[in-house]
Amino acid sequence: MLVTYFEASRDLCETDSILFGTALAVCRIIGAKLSVAGRATQKSSAIPAWRKRIEDRIAKARALMGRLTSFRSGNNRPRVVRTVRMAFAGTNISLSQRNITQKLTKRKDDLKQKIAAWGKRIRRFSERSRQFNQNRLFQSDQKRLYKSLERREVGGAGPGPDQADTVAFWRGLWSEPVSHSEGPWMEVVASQSASVTAMDPVTITPEDVAEAVRRETELEKSGA
Repeated sequence: MLVTYFEASRDLCETDSILFGTALAVCRIIGAKLSVAGRATQKSSAIPAWRKRIEDRIAKARALMGRLTSFRSGNNRPRVVRTVRMAFAGTNISLSQRNITQKLTKRKDDLKQKIAAWGKRIRRFSERSRQFNQNRLFQSDQKRLYKSLERREVGGAGPGPDQADTVAFWRGLWSEPVSHSEGPWMEVVASQSASVTAMDPVTITPEDVAEAVRRETELEKSGA
């Protein structure tokens, strides 16, 4: 049966497709599991599994922070209370304690620090992947790399505002009279500061700067 297809094949690409289709059909017939990890047409997930797990942790931590904030605001629904109890599981903290507000704040701060650490790890991975892809693209196709960098620079640049509209806006804003409310406390502060002697003006000359730099250099050389 394959002889007919091989005779009609015009190049190696068609022959390869015939062989792959035959192997795939045989595997399906016998019920064998086919691994397509080595096929060029199969693309793996762009997001690694560990990053998905971290994103799930961040989402759960943010949801827990929302429940803690809701409970602190006076929401005593059973679901909210149950979530707050789970947040303090394994500790000696009870929701009836007097300092429960401080405990809630501390727990929220801990969650914020964890979210910040997880987010920083994802950003490091994203930056490392971006640099790796740019280095690989630089070795294979420099022209394509430079085009991608140019598109990134001008991607967020839109048409600028009209100059006449901008001038009219700021001119109308600055020319509008404004009456400031000066409270009596300002007069009190002014009267209290009237007896304070003003500091003499300080003039810094180039010689002073040179002297300060010379002293700093001597300190660095001495290791102080």
